[in-house]
Amino acid sequence: MSLLEPLRLAHGPELKNRLLLAPMTNNQSNPDGTASLDDLSWIRLVAAGGYSMIMTAGANVQRNGKSFPGQPGIYDDRHLDGLTEIASIIRGAGSISSVQLHHGGVRSLGGEYGQPYAMSPATGARQMSTAEVEQLRDDFIAAAVRAKRAGFDGAEIHGAFGWIISMSLSPIANRRTDKYGGDLEGRSRLLFEILHGIRQETGPDFQIGLRLSTERYGTSLRDLRDLAEEAMRREAIDYLDLAPWDVNAIAVEPEFENRPVLSIFTELDRKQTRIGASGKVMTGAQASSVLKAGCDFVMLGRAALLEPDAPRLFAKDPHHQGPETPVLYQYLREQGLSNAFVDYLLMDHPALVARGWL
Repeated sequence: MSLLEPLRLAHGPELKNRLLLAPMTNNQSNPDGTASLDDLSWIRLVAAGGYSMIMTAGANVQRNGKSFPGQPGIYDDRHLDGLTEIASIIRGAGSISSVQLHHGGVRSLGGEYGQPYAMSPATGARQMSTAEVEQLRDDFIAAAVRAKRAGFDGAEIHGAFGWIISMSLSPIANRRTDKYGGDLEGRSRLLFEILHGIRQETGPDFQIGLRLSTERYGTSLRDLRDLAEEAMRREAIDYLDLAPWDVNAIAVEPEFENRPVLSIFTELDRKQTRIGASGKVMTGAQASSVLKAGCDFVMLGRAALLEPDAPRLFAKDPHHQGPETPVLYQYLREQGLSNAFVDYLLMDHPALVARGWL
């Protein structure tokens, strides 16, 4: 299987290759969540890079779900103009567009955006009522409908990295006694209601993805595997976006000890669901190895930051390798990243970017 081979999903348009742009925080949207000039500049930059699918940074589906400064929003119709322009830019470049749907839960900013809430009581956050969980479900669905109205081809539910869907799945963070807690069926009820509602409201041409992390956030690999298997059985998602910290990670949980984490998911009966992964994929050879490990596509994050046209470079030279990291601040600015984007990377990803100028 080649990185440049097209990929058909169960719904929506075909992907022209197996290299997708990962959703990445960039802290550059306007304070009200509308698209900024920097947002549009970034999308134009990567749209010219040859990715088959371009996904936005996580867009919050409720005002109180905002989790970082400069986060894009998709909870209000005032966000539509910018979202529509982003979708148009991506479509004009011949790529598929997607919005990542997000809510920060306990890790939301709070303050003027409202007190953070969580599935269970937590420091600095209050437990959501059943009605509030149902409203959150409805707002995820409404956000997907808004994405479709803006011209996007699909949306991805952010169920990774400790945000609210991830915490809903965790038996540690979710100790509810209503229908949204308890066993895995109860803890995953919110997610499946969101997925079902999006499909019902957006129709057969809209692509639905799910991002899951595979370590750290309180849900066992067994539960994550069973959740993925159930999503595939129901044909609730078009693709599963796995987000380990490293695509070569080896499982340490006793049941799967010493097995490659990706293999736990690639061995499942996928039905029509496609599987992809991200996590320190920095070269064309590493991207190809993800396909060889049984995935259908690769999500590029760090490689795209260092070289926004990474797919074109990989196509020219399968052994292409980008610059060594950390790179200097000015290098990323010269690649076309905004000051706000590079400032965020400098603070949160010091292994990727260092202070200093060329």
